[in-house]
Amino acid sequence: MSRESDDLADLVKTEAPEAEEDLEDLALGEDYALNPEYVPMVADALDRGDTERLRELLGALHPADIADLMGFLSWEDREELVPHLDPEALPEILSELDTDIREEVLEHVPSATLARALGEMDSDDAADVVDDLEEDKRAQVLAAMPEVERAAIESSLGYEDETAGRLMQREVVAAPQFWTVGQAIDHLRRESDELPELFFDIYVVDPAYKPVGAAPVSHLLRSRRDVPLAQIMEPVTEIPVDMDQEEVAYIFNKYHLISAPVVEPGGRLVGQITVDDIVGVIQDETEEDILALAGVSDAGRDADILGIVRSRLPWLVINLITEAIAVTVIGPFQDMVSKIVALVMLMPIVSSLGGNAGTQALTVAVRAIASRELSPANAYRVILRELAVGMFNGVAMGSLLGLGSWFLWHDPKLSLVVGLAIIANFFVAALGGILAPIMLDRFGRDPAVSSSVVVTFMTDFFGFLALLGIAALILL
Repeated sequence: MSRESDDLADLVKTEAPEAEEDLEDLALGEDYALNPEYVPMVADALDRGDTERLRELLGALHPADIADLMGFLSWEDREELVPHLDPEALPEILSELDTDIREEVLEHVPSATLARALGEMDSDDAADVVDDLEEDKRAQVLAAMPEVERAAIESSLGYEDETAGRLMQREVVAAPQFWTVGQAIDHLRRESDELPELFFDIYVVDPAYKPVGAAPVSHLLRSRRDVPLAQIMEPVTEIPVDMDQEEVAYIFNKYHLISAPVVEPGGRLVGQITVDDIVGVIQDETEEDILALAGVSDAGRDADILGIVRSRLPWLVINLITEAIAVTVIGPFQDMVSKIVALVMLMPIVSSLGGNAGTQALTVAVRAIASRELSPANAYRVILRELAVGMFNGVAMGSLLGLGSWFLWHDPKLSLVVGLAIIANFFVAALGGILAPIMLDRFGRDPAVSSSVVVTFMTDFFGFLALLGIAALILL
């Protein structure tokens, strides 16, 4: 009997990993996105109160996938799921959650549990989570934390949002100039519990705790123990604590940095920024620019209808006003339009093609400004290039539309009018598409926010004016 029990235990041990592996395969597709079938499985387990099944389903997921799963669940299911989250995985789950969903989840996490989770997080991630808490709960959570960790979070929250001070983690590895490689390695081993979870450099500091260089960990491991750190350290690119995070991302990208020290105005080392933080910044800034270019804000998976309407409606109203101004140019030509009906069909085509051409130039210009590829040093050359492109495309599209209008109406003069109107509007589209973002950026405005409205107005107004004005000169 005992032998049969042992055989059964061995069978369970061999089958359990296979079942877990099958569950992981079921959870994620080849693109590492959650499979559609997996979310209803979790919701069903929640409805049945099947704690064991929930543990299996969540155990097969990486914390980042659990954060993704929370976004697909209803708010009722999220509330029920919170108590079943593994406390060990909670710090990383909270770091990966969308801001709106995280605020909702934090309401249902006990203060003591949240305080322990914050203690396991980097100071920058912990500060972001605390910033999402309601005032009452924030006070409870901070009061439950050790004094050192609480002070680090409060210090991070003292910096402006979207600056290096908020982005940095305060945990760094620093060593004096006179240390050797052996002393540094011994220090890392001795203080392993106090080290940052992720670091790439040991910052070499002077007596005033100002960074004078950085010794990469890879160089440290290759060097002899008696080699001074000063011999293997490399120059560092210091990041001021009040620098905007978009500027920080630009510096990281330009100089191919993996990490960089953050310093106070006096030059004292106060933290570090690592490349994993910058990846998130680049993604956030890119999404922000894309949304701003269309005049919308991030709707999110759980955004309410009224919130989305409030973010989009003002730009639509502005666009309505600019379009109303643009069509006033048709008034003086209404007698001619009534006589030449073909112009009615051609006007929206001319303005639409010009709008598309303007959007192309605008998108390229906004991206170039954001990546610092467009500056006063090369603006003149870039403007001339876009104008040349606009003229070439205008000639090509004008020829095609002119040829099409000739097939429809067999009027060479009308074909000439359409072709010239397209060329003129493409020139204006290129000019507006490149100049609007440059001028807005020059005056300190975000070129991604309102450039599209300006360009649409220009291409519609001048598209109508070019077509009707040239028609008045040639056809009448």
